Amino acid sequence: MNESILVLNGPNLGCLGERQPEIYGSHTLEDLPAFVEELLGEKAKTIDLVFFQSNSEGGLIDRLENARHEGVSGVVLNAGAYTHTSLALADCLAWIGIPCVEVHISNILAREDEIRHQSMLSKNCIGVISGFGVKSYALGIMALLQYLQRI
Repeated sequence: MNESILVLNGPNLGCLGERQPEIYGSHTLEDLPAFVEELLGEKAKTIDLVFFQSNSEGGLIDRLENARHEGVSGVVLNAGAYTHTSLALADCLAWIGIPCVEVHISNILAREDEIRHQSMLSKNCIGVISGFGVKSYALGIMALLQYLQRI
């Protein structure tokens, strides 16, 4: 049986490719599934990837709660700016019981604003991958799969 992994994206990530390409690169959110599957190679055939994006904090929480009811195996989450501010997302991750890897396209620790150096979500995630562009998603999925195979 394939593992089911939700790749969840927060605010402004729907504008990848046009939004600050010097920070976030030129890949669009629409490019992401094919790009990630290419990077994963044969491993991509053993998992069911579901991609979702919302600019709304409530939309992200609703999707996470639905993932719990659907029996999703794990989550790869790029919560965008909500990473640094959302207690509501942190609370949701804490109670749904789904292993989660937090990912970021940019290296949040090298960003200009101090607030971007902190994460409200990390304490409820099994790990964080940051700074590898859209490859961060593939790295997050691989780390999540390794974790799932251990438990």
